[in-house]
Amino acid sequence: MTWIEIVGYIASAFVATSFYMKTIIPIRLFAICSNIAFIIYGFSGKLYPVLILHIFLFPLNILRLYQMYKLIKKVRESSKGDCSMACLIPYMNKKKFSKGEVLFKKGSTADNMFYIQSGSVRLSEINKIARSGEIIGEMGIFSPFKERTATALCEEDSEIYMIDEHKITQLFFQNPSFGYYLIQLVIKRFILNYIRAQGLDKNNKEIDR
Repeated sequence: MTWIEIVGYIASAFVATSFYMKTIIPIRLFAICSNIAFIIYGFSGKLYPVLILHIFLFPLNILRLYQMYKLIKKVRESSKGDCSMACLIPYMNKKKFSKGEVLFKKGSTADNMFYIQSGSVRLSEINKIARSGEIIGEMGIFSPFKERTATALCEEDSEIYMIDEHKITQLFFQNPSFGYYLIQLVIKRFILNYIRAQGLDKNNKEIDR
C-alpha cells in the first residue's frame, strides 16, 4: 500500500466519522480535515475531479465554521444583554385602534403579537392594563393550543404595531437577541401569572375562613 492510498483512506475515514457527529461544529471540523486529506490525495494521485471538488469545499467549510462560531458568540452576548423592540418595528405593521375596540377575544386563534406604541390595553380576565412600550399576545403564539387566554380591549385611542406568527418564527431563528428576548418575556409572563394565581388562591382561602 502506497502513502497516497493511506492518505485516501484517512480522508475517507474523516468523511465517515463526520456522519456520526450530532452537532454542526464537529461535522465542519471533520469535513475540513477530509478536504485537506483529499486535496493531498487528489494532487498526489493526479485525480483532478477529486482535487477540484475539495479545493472548492475547503474554503466553504471554513466559512460555514466561522459563521457558526460567530453565531454562537452572538447568542452568548445576547443572553447577557437586552433587545429593544424598536429594532423590530420595520418588520411590523402599525394600526390605530379606537377606545373600546377589541384587539382579540379570549378563545380566538393566536396569530399575532402586539407592541403598544402609544395608548393602553386592558386584559379583562386578568385585570391587567398594558401600556406604551409593552408587548402583549406572545403567550398565545408559543402556546401549543394557539389560543388567546384573555380578551384585549383598548382603554383609549392607541397606536399598536402587529407582527404575525410567520415573521416571529423567522426572526426567532435569525435574530438571537430577539429569540432570547422572547424566551425571557414568556418566562417572565408565566411566572407573573403563576404568582397572580397563587395570590388569588390565597385570597379565596382567606375569604372562606
